[in-house]
Amino acid sequence: MRSHALFSRKTFCPALLKTLTSGYNLSQFAKDVVSGSTVGIVALPLAMAFAIASGCTPERGLFTAIIAGFIISAIGGSRFQIGGPTGAFVVIVAGIIARHGYAGLAVATSMAGVILLIMGVCGLGKLLKFIPYPVTTGFTTGIALLIFTTQIKDLLGLDLAAIPASFIPKITTLAEATPTAHIDACIVAATTLATIFLTRKLFPRFPSHIAGIITASAIATFCGFDVATIGTRFGGIPAELPSFALPADLTSLAVTMIPDAITIALLAAIESLLSAVVADGMTSGRHHSSTELIAQGIANIASSCFGGIPATGAIARTATNIRAGAFSPVSGMIHAIVLALFIKFFAPVASAIPLASLAGVLTYVAWDMSELPKFMHILRAPKSDAAVMVSTFLLTVLVDLTVGVQFGVVLAALLLIGRISDATRFQNWEQTKPASNTHEPSWNGEVEVYEINGPFFFGCADRFSQTFSLMRKPPRVIIFRMRHVHTIDATALHALELVLLQMKQLNVHILFSGVDPSIRQQMIRFGLLTHIAEEDILHSFGTAWTKAQSLTSPSAVSATTAPAAA
Repeated sequence: MRSHALFSRKTFCPALLKTLTSGYNLSQFAKDVVSGSTVGIVALPLAMAFAIASGCTPERGLFTAIIAGFIISAIGGSRFQIGGPTGAFVVIVAGIIARHGYAGLAVATSMAGVILLIMGVCGLGKLLKFIPYPVTTGFTTGIALLIFTTQIKDLLGLDLAAIPASFIPKITTLAEATPTAHIDACIVAATTLATIFLTRKLFPRFPSHIAGIITASAIATFCGFDVATIGTRFGGIPAELPSFALPADLTSLAVTMIPDAITIALLAAIESLLSAVVADGMTSGRHHSSTELIAQGIANIASSCFGGIPATGAIARTATNIRAGAFSPVSGMIHAIVLALFIKFFAPVASAIPLASLAGVLTYVAWDMSELPKFMHILRAPKSDAAVMVSTFLLTVLVDLTVGVQFGVVLAALLLIGRISDATRFQNWEQTKPASNTHEPSWNGEVEVYEINGPFFFGCADRFSQTFSLMRKPPRVIIFRMRHVHTIDATALHALELVLLQMKQLNVHILFSGVDPSIRQQMIRFGLLTHIAEEDILHSFGTAWTKAQSLTSPSAVSATTAPAAA
């Protein structure tokens, strides 16, 4: 009996289940404990920093990493994926909170989770793989720049009550406030950045973000620096684990938050699958995209119900997980448990962390995220690809992330259509055949052969129609040779129909040769038999040429040697 279950093994196949059923022992568990603890320590400052940069309290970032991170690892489609809050959401989340508060963000996050769930069940993950590389590079670099601009205030300790959301006014406001920079905050931020850089160079296995924060916090404490900390701005972090509560105002805000929910869902899907692809490249593994999207959906719904913010796959933390020796998704679950233990037993320690140090961490994250070498490399690519990337970057920075991605994808698609259109050629044999070719049929001026090479679709349909609209002296017979046409759409069929009508009025007989069986069926279904006889759609060019000769000069049939079949 055939199963119609919503979650079949084809759409939902958790990597954890495959790992456990294939055999899992204590030595492998020990590897996961070490790697999970390592990535948990790395995720600790990042989760708080992303939440603060988004306009939330630091514990919301930790709640997200605990709840969503555990779920993504437990039921996701990648063996090594680490989930949680990421820099990509900072600008989006900050905008939503500014307009609708945390209640609006929780509603948008839960709705985004439902959208991700539907995308996974419908198998739409594979479609996201077709987003062009220049688009992802453009919006990633744009997000990195936006993250950096949100950190300048704490990085320099500027005396600013509020910062505009738009990029240009924000830069203007920050520049005007530069004289208010605080030397203590600058020293703390510089110490953090220098420590991260040196740790990565000298001790690559040690968590560089933790090293930077510990060093900067120690210097700020012992030197008595006057800098804002998590404790002074947020009152510390509550030593309580997240509790369940449905998002407030769910029904009243649902319609209003639809655009934001779609933005969160698309970004979460793109980044999580990109992260999974990176993990596959590092381990020669293979993730299950539908399962990953389902897990991301459930994780975001859960995050909104436990006081969290949007979550997705974190590329840097996933890479750290792999480098630390992770064996299975258990590592990601342990990373979430480590963060939960920190909240329960060490939350007061976080109160002393300077905000300038967290700003330094995010500045380094923004630099890593910017992929500046890749950005500069694509500028040397074909001008059309460079234009796609730069347009996506500028729109992401100056307008909105969603607009940037949408415009980038549409522009890339239009350029692709143009390239495919240019690759499809319509050749008149009499004009292009070599003079020395003795194997071609002899031309009597009453038969013309047009060969269509490449996809026959809307991108080249108009050019096809114009070829015959300018015809001054039509022949008696035209043969359309279609041996290299394997794709045809409704626009091309319509253009073909118009040419058939035009040629019919001029008493020109049309023959087709080398037509693929699937193309033949589409031509028949479209109704072209109204304008030509079915026997005029011929399998081989030899047959078509013989018929053309018989139509123009019956006596020439025996004198003309039919060419080879198509």
